Amino acid sequence: MSNSYEREFVAEPDHIDELGHVNNAVWVRWVQNIATEHWRAAADASVVDRYVWVVVRHEIDYRGNVGAGETVRCVTYIPGKPKGAKFDRCVDFHDASEKLLVAVRSTWAMIDRDSGRPARITDEVAGPFLGE
Repeated sequence: MSNSYEREFVAEPDHIDELGHVNNAVWVRWVQNIATEHWRAAADASVVDRYVWVVVRHEIDYRGNVGAGETVRCVTYIPGKPKGAKFDRCVDFHDASEKLLVAVRSTWAMIDRDSGRPARITDEVAGPFLGE
């Protein structure tokens, strides 16, 4: 995957639900964390200062889970060109054996910090995420 970003997350005891594995809300928080990290790592600092992102939709497939102390490898990437003020972001979580545990496709909208309104995603903003 071109221009992907990855990191690991460790399931802490407070991430675990009554079923003994990572709570669904924690997976969503990890999606937010890696998306924000990817944005700050790839985008120009002036662009990061000007815009902020909000989620407008999450689609999540849960195929497995992990317990306390286990590590997941998380990879995020942008699968295609933006549409107006929105683009989709994929986030995949894998266990130590590389089994896909959770697959997420989210739609994010870019907001101009000054006006608080959606802003069209320009080639300058999208380029670092699309290999351009």
